[in-house]
Amino acid sequence: RTDVGLPACNVGGRIALASLPYFHRSLQVATGSSLYFSLIHYHCSMASTAASVVQTVTSKTEENNTTKESLKPSKPTVSQIFKTLEYGPAPESPDVAYAWLDDHHRSFGHFIDGKWLNPEDRKRYDSRCPATGEKLASTVQGNQEDVEVAVSAARKAFVKWSALPAHVRARHLYSVARHVQKHMRLFAVIESLDNGKPIRETRDCDIPIVIRHIYHHAGWAQLADTEMRGWKPVGVVGAITPWNFPLMLLIWKVCPALAMGNTVVLKPATYTRLSALLLAEVCAEAGLPPGVFNVVTGNGAFGHNLATHPDVDKVGFTGSTEVGRILRQATAGSGKKISLELGGKSPFVVFDSADLDSAVEGVVDAIYFNQGQVCSAGSRLIVQESCAELLIKKIKERMTHLRLGDSLDKAIDMGAIVDPSQRKSVDMMVQEAKADGAHVYQACACMPSTGCYYPPTLITNVQTVSKIVQEEVFGPVLVVLTFRTPKEAIALSNNTVFGLGASVWTENLSLALEVALSIRAGSVWVNGHNLFDAAAGFGGMRESGFGRDGGKEGLYEYSVPAWLTRPRPVALKDFDAKAFGKNVAPRPLNPSNSESHVYNNTTKLNGQDVPSIDRTCKMYIGGAQKRPDAPYARAVVNPDNKTIGQVGEGSRKDIRDAVEAAHKAFPGWGKRAAHNRAQIVYFVAENLELRREEVASRMSEMTGKSLEDSKLEVDLSIQRLFYWGAYADKYGGTVQETNLYGATVKVHEPVGVIGIACPDNWPLLGFVSLFAPAVIRGNTIVIVPSEKYPLSAVDLYQVFDTSDLPGGVVNIVTGSRDHLTKYLVDHQDVEAFWYFGSNEGSRYVEHASAVNIKRTWVNYGFERDWADPAQGQGEEFLYHAVECKNIWMPMGEIFAN
Repeated sequence: RTDVGLPACNVGGRIALASLPYFHRSLQVATGSSLYFSLIHYHCSMASTAASVVQTVTSKTEENNTTKESLKPSKPTVSQIFKTLEYGPAPESPDVAYAWLDDHHRSFGHFIDGKWLNPEDRKRYDSRCPATGEKLASTVQGNQEDVEVAVSAARKAFVKWSALPAHVRARHLYSVARHVQKHMRLFAVIESLDNGKPIRETRDCDIPIVIRHIYHHAGWAQLADTEMRGWKPVGVVGAITPWNFPLMLLIWKVCPALAMGNTVVLKPATYTRLSALLLAEVCAEAGLPPGVFNVVTGNGAFGHNLATHPDVDKVGFTGSTEVGRILRQATAGSGKKISLELGGKSPFVVFDSADLDSAVEGVVDAIYFNQGQVCSAGSRLIVQESCAELLIKKIKERMTHLRLGDSLDKAIDMGAIVDPSQRKSVDMMVQEAKADGAHVYQACACMPSTGCYYPPTLITNVQTVSKIVQEEVFGPVLVVLTFRTPKEAIALSNNTVFGLGASVWTENLSLALEVALSIRAGSVWVNGHNLFDAAAGFGGMRESGFGRDGGKEGLYEYSVPAWLTRPRPVALKDFDAKAFGKNVAPRPLNPSNSESHVYNNTTKLNGQDVPSIDRTCKMYIGGAQKRPDAPYARAVVNPDNKTIGQVGEGSRKDIRDAVEAAHKAFPGWGKRAAHNRAQIVYFVAENLELRREEVASRMSEMTGKSLEDSKLEVDLSIQRLFYWGAYADKYGGTVQETNLYGATVKVHEPVGVIGIACPDNWPLLGFVSLFAPAVIRGNTIVIVPSEKYPLSAVDLYQVFDTSDLPGGVVNIVTGSRDHLTKYLVDHQDVEAFWYFGSNEGSRYVEHASAVNIKRTWVNYGFERDWADPAQGQGEEFLYHAVECKNIWMPMGEIFAN
């Protein structure tokens, strides 16, 4: 896909080629009469057809009195272009974009409440074109006062916007889509000027995807009342977007937010603010009510102020993992929803069964698209040894034909890096790799003499632990690793802290599907890379973040269960994360203390009180009962101050053992047939019912509930097991209706090892309501039962043992909830954590989870009614129990060719 301009005869042309030696694709020539020729093969007998085209165009040129002698020496003739296949410039006019900038005197303020606001006494920031260094405009650097004004406007607008009928919101979004479509070339030019990416990419990729997203979410706005029944808008959304796709990633957050009835305050990236400001103006032109969409500009600290504003209910962030950690910690314990789409180090896996020429073009799309400034860039080429040498040779040849230049030139392949500081960062990592012994190949012949450019780079002879292999470069830098077997390919692909995207290249569909399902990433493309569509959610796993943009899965990020009012926990001013969870092991009871518990250690035997047989419940780890590593015991006391029993006091080492057991069990359990998982959960319910009287009696004695209420809780627990058993094979995913000629399959994969801390109320029902949805979706768990009333959970040990539940799937560690929570959240092999305890504990979980970007689900100290189906079961639980992976599988053997 390389544009070639023919200015000598006023003919715009496109020549799509893999590379000069491999040119066999298609030839399109567009004249004033829209004459198109396609599928003219370079090496076949159709050369005469091409010659006739040259003759036709030449005659038109002569009719226009344009002679060969009048042409500039630097501009080749049409005949020369067909003989040499050399490039020529095809510049896009910036006149309309400049006119729009001039309309605003090249000075912009905020866009708040449907109008421009340019506060005085603010610092300014100059937006510059990376390709030329030209100053485009100045924008305001906002402060806290501006955040207050914008959030206040959004809060005021939310009242009316959220109450509008779904059809009316759909009409508004449809109008926005139509108006963006009318100005799409202006958007494309502004985006290219401001960001430095080729106009070909903004015109043919970014802006069409933007329009597709708005149309798609106009549909979701219409269907929200039926397809999202039981959910409601969050409130005011604070959206913070990056500079690599300034408009596209903005739309990915704004569209679902507005469709679900939220209002938005957007802070675009510092480097690329202009397209967001243009969109705000177009939205006003389209009739979007004032205050529904607001754009404020400022630096990183300004974005932090927006995210932490108490009246912002949801934070949607796309950017670096480092900043994502900061925002996760800054919003911890606030009750805000947050979604993070962060960095990546995506594998590009090529098997020897792949079409290598297609794979070469895939490399161009994967790592040199947008100068490699793509979070899902295929920056790790993992190629089978048997074809590695040939593929690398082809890639190097292709790199020599990549053309770098002005972003408005339609004939370039790569534009400029967004800013000199980013270029310096890229080059620094490349030089470090070179110093470490890596072999660096750069195609520098095509480099412009001025502008913020970086050459396409290929790095070989690297180790799997090298910094250049493990860390995101965010530039046109490809590193190469080799493998021998598919298992090695999967291991290398997953040898990263990220999990955003991946691609698999092979003509063997069976191999492609197995590898795609084995790679831990949010999107996996087969024989393609960087394919996006509004119907398929995009987002990551692990340190690539959590949450999805697009598809129905993306709507959940901007909605909450209808029964839930946003928790606004009391601010913990003196919160000390280091002091959280400290615990002193229990000591023996002091019989001389009148306030001490009464140890209920007698039972009736032949009508006489005799000492009962002591029973101290152990941990349940790896399918076996285990004593705590540090042999301490915790008394379980009922409301009458009587000790009903004792359980082990768990510690860090018990958590270590439990996580190891869960981690070991996960691969087998996650791949089990869903029907088999359902049968096991049904079997647990069956065996629990056999022990109904015993469990209810123990619960009544422990909690002080009546026997009837205890039996009711057991019955509700059995019912809930049936509910989740039914969902074991009914939530596997769906086929997404994208624009791909092929199939895009959404797979609901297990999250991995999940840590769970249970509430004290409803000690059995709460335990069952949390462990069951996790395990039926293929996760393994380490679960801490009720701290006050743990015996109801430990009574299930024997139920699990007799229900064919594999060892390690459910691991139970008793003790201090917050003490054990600390070690579970800090553990790097725990992928997610669900916490139902105190406000302080909720804040700690969200704060500590930032280390490896765990998914979290907390209650901020507010209790649920676990007996209410709306609160104790449903889609909210499934949302937290799965990861959405989209696998893109193109077709093309018959009709696409």
